[in-house]
Amino acid sequence: MIQDPNLYTREPDQRPLKWPGGKSCAVWVAPNLEYYELDPPAHPRRKSWAKPHPDVVGYSHRDHANRVSHWRMAEVMTKHGFPGSVSLSVALCDHIPEVVADGAARGWEFFSHGIYNTRYAYDMDEAQERAIIEDSIETVHKATGQRIRGWLAPALTHTVNTMDLLAEYGLDYTCDLYHDDRPGEVNTKTGRLISMPYSLEVNDHYGFFVYNMSPREYAAALIAQYDRLAREGEASGTVMCIPLHSYLIGQPHRIGPFEEVLRHIAADGRAWITTAGQIADSYKAQRS
Repeated sequence: MIQDPNLYTREPDQRPLKWPGGKSCAVWVAPNLEYYELDPPAHPRRKSWAKPHPDVVGYSHRDHANRVSHWRMAEVMTKHGFPGSVSLSVALCDHIPEVVADGAARGWEFFSHGIYNTRYAYDMDEAQERAIIEDSIETVHKATGQRIRGWLAPALTHTVNTMDLLAEYGLDYTCDLYHDDRPGEVNTKTGRLISMPYSLEVNDHYGFFVYNMSPREYAAALIAQYDRLAREGEASGTVMCIPLHSYLIGQPHRIGPFEEVLRHIAADGRAWITTAGQIADSYKAQRS
């Protein structure tokens, strides 16, 4: 069977990776700062909300992020020295700029998670997808002064053109491939693109919504993930991503166990606590 090369990465490069300072595991935290519309345009393939309009429960649960729980999550990350590499619903720059400004003031890095998390890439033509990428680049630069370097598809939805377009527009990495604990090269028609390790397994959405973990069970899973990757990374540097949604991890009953995770990683001594962009830079320098 011949596979479309645009949708698959190359075979893993077996040369050992080395992280700065002799650290064995690069740890980056990915807060998903998102914007959900109460009544988005309907998509024939997927409903935005579980209930008929208005889904007050779903919308207001997520709205907790930008009213309360972002600040709780961000303060704990800053306290323990973890910068954010923000997976940003770019519309947040216009709708709730205070949240974006807070992340920028903390020195966080921003990449695009599409415009809205209630609009999907399924069936988009190339012109539509180009418009989203261009909007992301322009809007984030205007709001933060940064040029986005990475991409996580809106609601994890893609087209066959996505990877090629990201490389064409000069982005460095995609978080949309969940198949490795180290960075890798993505085959594209138009240039170099890095597969940046992101995680569904230790994503708080999966932890709490799919695996039905308690806060302490989720914290234990994060510590187990880190400890194993830090040990394996002594031979060739590994990457641990902690994907977060503040309306989940920033709830009062969850933030305490999560803070214990950050304290554990920061005190361990094997972690390079960093950003996705810095990981991409180190990887490129070693694979150039």
